[in-house]
Amino acid sequence: MSSAMPETDLKELERIAATTRRLVLETVHHAGAGHIGGPLSVTDILVTLYFRELRIDPRRPRDPDRDRFVLSKGHSAVALYTVMALRGYFPVEELKTFDKLDSRLQAHPDMTVLPGLDMSTGSLGQGISTAVGMALAAKLTGKTFRVYCVIGDGESQEGQVWEAADIASKYRLDNLALIMDHNRLQQFGWRGDGEKQRQDPVRSPKERWQAFGWHVLEADGHDMKHLLAAYDEAKQVKEKPTIIIAHTVKGKGVSFMENNYAWHAKVPTAEELRLALAEIGQGVEV
Repeated sequence: MSSAMPETDLKELERIAATTRRLVLETVHHAGAGHIGGPLSVTDILVTLYFRELRIDPRRPRDPDRDRFVLSKGHSAVALYTVMALRGYFPVEELKTFDKLDSRLQAHPDMTVLPGLDMSTGSLGQGISTAVGMALAAKLTGKTFRVYCVIGDGESQEGQVWEAADIASKYRLDNLALIMDHNRLQQFGWRGDGEKQRQDPVRSPKERWQAFGWHVLEADGHDMKHLLAAYDEAKQVKEKPTIIIAHTVKGKGVSFMENNYAWHAKVPTAEELRLALAEIGQGVEV
């Protein structure tokens, strides 16, 4: 894949991603709770969406013509909050309230308290149904906004995901783009097969989504060019929804967290935090 984006802009996205990972780790450590593995794997996807792809304005979070975004894997909310803060929706300092009583930044997204969130999520499998509804509403009302939704590969075991996939195909929702954070790990690994996700013996993820009538793309979920090019291609597709299977690494950016499901929801100690931040680097100043 290729992208017309200047290399300097790509470098800036990479710096923002490094900052996001740093803040995710610091936020979870400060709160004494939260998820790490999934937020680190989805970081680059969220950064490219919020800083380049989505038609949004943090000053007008309820603009009726804005693009919509749904984080179906709501347990990765800390990464979404961090990206939103860096994008200007609320002060970065507010991240220190994460998961505290009466905070706007709960462990799972709550659209009723935080402007800029398009959907409350957390119950896996439900976010994609909401995204399908948003995309269908746009079609029925003549709106031109697009809907983006991030799901997990473990989440895709939910039957509701496939019911929504079928409906999106039936109504030819070419204004819907789904991004799968395909990190191949879930909370406790995969029983009977070590830590790695078992593959469907009949169909690959690509073949399964194609069977439901979707346009399927694959991308390196940590390569900004790949992601941006996939978003561009998705916008050219007509008469069917698109899914981008983004191949990612759970715990990306920290060697002792990568591909280790134990870090799905583990709080780093002070020493582990120090080592992790040293690997990630500083990113951009906040």
